[in-house]
Amino acid sequence: MLKFVKNYMDSISGIEIYPIISLLIFFTFFVLLFWWVITAKNEYIKTVSNLPLDNQNDDLL
Repeated sequence: MLKFVKNYMDSISGIEIYPIISLLIFFTFFVLLFWWVITAKNEYIKTVSNLPLDNQNDDLL
């Protein structure tokens, strides 16, 4: 089955660019995510990490 798919893909012209594009998108996404994590302010991280523990909105129940 894999041999059939490989032979079929070889017959398509210009298909070799798609793995390169997907690798670049994947790499760019994780570099940007890493940059965002490194540059995030400690105040924001503390606020977001305490959101699940914040029980002030339970008074409505």
